[in-house]
Amino acid sequence: MSLDNNVSSLESRYLDSCKRHQALPNTAVVSWLHKAVIQRINHQKCTIEVFLDQLEDCDLSPVTDVFLDVQCDAVDILCRSPCVLNQESILSLINAANSKLEVIDFQDASVRKDILCDILHGGLKCHVMNLRFNEFHAFNFAGGFMLLHTLSLDFCSSLSTLENDCFVNMPNLMRISLCGTRVANLWTTSAALSRLNSLVEIRFQNCACCKNTGSCPTLSRERRDLACDRNVAEHTSEHSKCQQTTISVGNVESSIQDESPKFVSVGDSLVNIHTHSISHNSIDDRLIGKMSYNLHGISSSGRSSNAHPVSVGLSMLQIEVSHAKLETEEDGESPTSVLDLDVKDSSIASKMKVLENPSPICFENHYREYMIASLPHLQVLDNIPVRLVDRDMAKMVFSKYFEYLPYKRQHGESVSNILYMRETGTSCGYHERSTIKKQSSCQKSKFFYTRSICAAKFGSSVWPVHLPMSQICSTLGEGSRSLRPRQFEYHPSDASLMGFGTLDGEVVVINHDKGSLFKYIPALETSNSAMALCWLNQHPAKLLAGFEKGSLRLYDINQVTTKVEDSRWTSSTKFYDDFDQLTSIHVNSSDDKFLASGYSRKLAVYDLCTGRRLQLLTDIHRETINVAKFANCSPHLLVTSSYDCDVKMWDLRQKPTLPCYTSSSSRGNVMVCFSPDDLYLLVSAVDNEVRQLLAVDGRLHTRFEISSTGSSHNFTRSYYMNGRDYIISGSSDESILRICCAQTGRRLRDVHLQDRTLGSSMYVQSLRSDPFRHFHMAVLAAYVRPSSRWGIVKVNLLASSHHAKQDSESQDFYPRFGWGG
Repeated sequence: MSLDNNVSSLESRYLDSCKRHQALPNTAVVSWLHKAVIQRINHQKCTIEVFLDQLEDCDLSPVTDVFLDVQCDAVDILCRSPCVLNQESILSLINAANSKLEVIDFQDASVRKDILCDILHGGLKCHVMNLRFNEFHAFNFAGGFMLLHTLSLDFCSSLSTLENDCFVNMPNLMRISLCGTRVANLWTTSAALSRLNSLVEIRFQNCACCKNTGSCPTLSRERRDLACDRNVAEHTSEHSKCQQTTISVGNVESSIQDESPKFVSVGDSLVNIHTHSISHNSIDDRLIGKMSYNLHGISSSGRSSNAHPVSVGLSMLQIEVSHAKLETEEDGESPTSVLDLDVKDSSIASKMKVLENPSPICFENHYREYMIASLPHLQVLDNIPVRLVDRDMAKMVFSKYFEYLPYKRQHGESVSNILYMRETGTSCGYHERSTIKKQSSCQKSKFFYTRSICAAKFGSSVWPVHLPMSQICSTLGEGSRSLRPRQFEYHPSDASLMGFGTLDGEVVVINHDKGSLFKYIPALETSNSAMALCWLNQHPAKLLAGFEKGSLRLYDINQVTTKVEDSRWTSSTKFYDDFDQLTSIHVNSSDDKFLASGYSRKLAVYDLCTGRRLQLLTDIHRETINVAKFANCSPHLLVTSSYDCDVKMWDLRQKPTLPCYTSSSSRGNVMVCFSPDDLYLLVSAVDNEVRQLLAVDGRLHTRFEISSTGSSHNFTRSYYMNGRDYIISGSSDESILRICCAQTGRRLRDVHLQDRTLGSSMYVQSLRSDPFRHFHMAVLAAYVRPSSRWGIVKVNLLASSHHAKQDSESQDFYPRFGWGG
């Protein structure tokens, strides 16, 4: 058939359809059809590109009729600017072209959200889908996308979490791009992606010269230029020594020296780097994957995503430096000596500016190595190829900084197999039942089976259960004000009880297992928040409470009625002298003394029985003493932490003129606590500086590698969990719970708190581990809404759930995030 006949046939079909629908022909449609016929005549792939933003409602029906029996290889449906076409007509057009559909390209909310939802729930046979700049609070592609191999969700700034089953309807997905999103959690993200057996490429940030997926084409050219760089290295190896600076590129480190400043272009900014020569074995593409960017103002929780990701860029890049050695190329090239490198012109300089539009996950420590180790089939990450040497490096980094399962378990085991071993007394470890041998010395402690069962159950808890306790508020009776928790503590001997104080000054004891009210003590005066609580150790029915205006009271919950309407003060309530600006209280192990500290440089020691203030220590720190704690076993030892960056140990048997020792942080200390056996101190300073000290002399034992946000208002709190096996840490400007091994510092898991009803984050104001249940904890979280509120959320790390209900009312208040523990 001639060109004229092809054109005439398509035109006639379209014109006939226009007549039937009484619509005027659209010249843009004629142009699309003409272009497709030209491709067919030239033996090219015949693709009809449909631009929805060039159509009107009256054009949709004629075009739909054409696609019902059109002869072409592929149909691309694109929309690059907002259109207001009829929803049903757009869906009819897409369904008519579905069998030939190649590309769906809806960018920048160009189609209405309800149309997009219908498409995602209905499913398509397209191969490529581009949904850049659209709003997804959750990744919910419920329909079938069985042929989809490339998906772009770049700059979908509301997308923060990938759920377990989000890719279940995309079995052939090979490439996915998530640049500029709010995706932040290494664990949930890698777990969701690992279900894609065909996945070979993922992007959370892109190379500056690569707008689409695929390996960066400039890398091969830079590798060819490497030989020239090495020749220059030999020629300049005798340059004079000069002042040394260090640049940290992920885990690959180089020693850099220079006489004069050089500049590297990063986005629209210049970064001053003193460099002249680099001592190395090999400089190759690994440098790109090893870059460590510290960007102030970009939170790993994504809370700064109100700014467009592109506008953030890398303008605030800070390049750190250190000294190390690069391994030789895997192809066996010999090591070189010293390279004279002009950073502004070299291939390394181009690599240092190559990555743009990062999602928050990119700022996690060892992000690249974690993703490579977790996704064994991955070939390209962030436009950078994944090579064998990268996989080897990733395995080493993963084993050094992360735990696959709790207690260093390398393999998942079934709970039934562990119980069988416990009952039969057979051997531990990862064995098939048929090969189980008699148990000997492999059982290392009395906690072995408890830890084994926890590790076995932990494997499926990438998305742990979040259980808000807001339903307890409804038990206060009709017309009552909602409870607004300000501080809470687990009961020391009854696993089902928890006490909390409210912003309105109430003290409440709840059965958190049943979700019911146990005791209620009304507020004595208004505008007097409960700032601190502490159960007594020897008399667990008594609860000490400290309030914002300085009042201190001891309650006997056995003397309090269970009915809210009958609640009243009893003669058993004991009052103590006020302590101004109170933020923290703590009772010693023998229940005869307690400490009070606060937003001042004073520390008070009270006699719990008589109510008399025994000592008032002043100016023992240069700034406020936010938290003071007694040891768990010794009634005389206590530790204070202050915003002056110091932690001090004291002994009440000595005159309080000098501390036993002082240990300093680099930032102001928010809190400190003893390990359950008093061997260690856990110190939490502003903005994720968490350290474990030896309690005997204050020496550093473990420094926990947690990225800082750059915020001086990011108040961090940390506690021990599972005895002293693990620590949990959270901060007031982030929605992340971090779980680390207390002895090695390895990261076990990050848990992101989210209000699933609205898709908004919850920030961590306080947290406690459950003393009776391993890998259970409770979090006092601030809900991020127009009217913010606080609530207590229980987290079970041994169970998985995606449907935690959150149904409580919003309240306006202005909390003091940095006070108390």
